[in-house]
Amino acid sequence: MKCIILAAGYATRLYPLTENYPKPLLKVSEKTILDWLVDDITPLIDEFIVVSNHRFAEQFRNWADNKKQKILVLDDGTISNETRLGAVKDIQLAAQNMEDDCVVMAGDNVLDFSLRHFVRFAMEKGTSCVMCHEEDRLAALQKTAVITIDEENRITSYEEKPKEPKGHLAVPPFYVYRSEDLHRIPEALDAGCGYDAPGSFAAWLSEKTPMHAYVMPGRRYDIGDLKSYQHVQEVYKGILNQESETV
Repeated sequence: MKCIILAAGYATRLYPLTENYPKPLLKVSEKTILDWLVDDITPLIDEFIVVSNHRFAEQFRNWADNKKQKILVLDDGTISNETRLGAVKDIQLAAQNMEDDCVVMAGDNVLDFSLRHFVRFAMEKGTSCVMCHEEDRLAALQKTAVITIDEENRITSYEEKPKEPKGHLAVPPFYVYRSEDLHRIPEALDAGCGYDAPGSFAAWLSEKTPMHAYVMPGRRYDIGDLKSYQHVQEVYKGILNQESETV
């Protein structure tokens, strides 16, 4: 299995930290955001493909050179937030010659649980899958993808940023795609699928083939601005302090 990590954004809300530095390489405690993600699922992944923009590609390559895992850094050729390809087109770029099932995830989230459980869930279901979590705030649901599922965790509806959500399960940018489904991205784009948000393809695909959802057993920290970055730093500082006290 391969893993595509979406890291081609420009993180303008985190300026000045990310004005000349990629957000996924910011540190949370003693490791970068990417280190937390990659090190966690390494036992299940043959190769990681990090999709970067042109401005930050060399910094990602320097990071990859110091990792033991097999990591390919793919430059999508863009140089500004205004010219970015969009997440779905970045997935397409990374998957165009891929024959493996693939984990796809954003490179700017930190999780307090292991992604390995999600990957194994997808293997058991034998379908493309998404992660989801309960979200009761209407404003938050209106800014994300929202799904409903049946008793077997099969997706029954999938909406991107709905004004009137049908349910309370929000979908963060973590997916497992079967290889045959990944190769349907050109079909989806030709049909008018949005390409900026990574969930747009999953929403389109859910209407074409059965998909399942894994309910997250823990928390996700989405690092979008300075306040959220400071918060996750404090959270992990507290966790590490607790661990040191119990040793």
